[in-house]
Amino acid sequence: MPKVKLDSAQVRSLQCHPGSRKTLFLDTSFNGFTLEVRQSGGKTFYLRYQDERSRTRYTKLADATHLTVTQAKLLAKKAISKIVVGNDPNETKRCTRNSPLFSTFISEQYLIHAQKNKKSWKTDLSYLKNHLLPASGGNYLDEITNEQVSEFKHNMHNKGYKVGTCNHCLILLRHAINLAIKWEKEGIKKNPVSSADLFWDENHIDRFLSTVDVNKLFKVLKDSNNINLLSIVSMLLLTGARKREVLDAKWEHINFNQKLWLIPETKSGKPRYIPLSNVLINILNSNPQDGNIWLFLNPKTNLPYQSIFASWDRARQIAGLPNCMMHDLRHSYASFLVNNGRSLYEVQKIFGHSQIKTTQQY
Repeated sequence: MPKVKLDSAQVRSLQCHPGSRKTLFLDTSFNGFTLEVRQSGGKTFYLRYQDERSRTRYTKLADATHLTVTQAKLLAKKAISKIVVGNDPNETKRCTRNSPLFSTFISEQYLIHAQKNKKSWKTDLSYLKNHLLPASGGNYLDEITNEQVSEFKHNMHNKGYKVGTCNHCLILLRHAINLAIKWEKEGIKKNPVSSADLFWDENHIDRFLSTVDVNKLFKVLKDSNNINLLSIVSMLLLTGARKREVLDAKWEHINFNQKLWLIPETKSGKPRYIPLSNVLINILNSNPQDGNIWLFLNPKTNLPYQSIFASWDRARQIAGLPNCMMHDLRHSYASFLVNNGRSLYEVQKIFGHSQIKTTQQY
């Protein structure tokens, strides 16, 4: 490789060696500063350097017709400062080239994973098709920025979407990008949604049943025309489980010796165990199995209940708790655990929350 002192005059006069497609000229006054001269007459500034494995690499600085020698050397100094701290410019370019489109990542990886691991994957698909993909589907993963996430969040809100819908989209986007980082997708190391705060839902009211409320409710439940309602509500209140998890519970998943209930398929797609109190064990033992696989069999269909709203609504109205939702039983159980010394981490595991923030809201 010929060595010359590269200045403006030299850059203009240097020619590609005869018979060669291109010739590289190494500057004698700036270590690694290089000019490539091609047979076509084109000229480009490069920086020649050693990577972490002592391999000789070249990174393009600029076309010689666009910058002066002095300007190109300033770019070379900036590149060197990055290389010194371990930021290889060629590696950065490679990651950028290989970073997938958000839409490609969703269709080829995220949705396949969600179908196998999330019962609610169809809900994810709906939010993706209607909101996230139209907004970010054409962006590469490394192009989704904090500013873009913030703009998306406020645009949804300004269009009149409910706070819950806006927050669900942010949570889903954060989860998808976290998986991309976990799976080491090129070009993305930090989640831009991590710093985005969820909207505060002013209409959301957390209700926690007092001892008086519970006594009033259970007094009515004993007289319900639904023979299983008392046991179902007891299990909801004493486990913090979701309504569908209780209605679909099977005898085979109750371990009376260890006092544990296995929920094999949860909302997140992962199984979890819930401890059972002596009171709940006694309630379950009082329910006849009669060869049924379900804990709570609907006598009209011989299948699990699809809905118990009518009998529940009647009971809460009579008990003077018209605004009490079944999900409030879950909130009440979480409050009971914390007030009795259980840590948020323990509550998180029992409730099957993937994030501690969700548990804190309870």
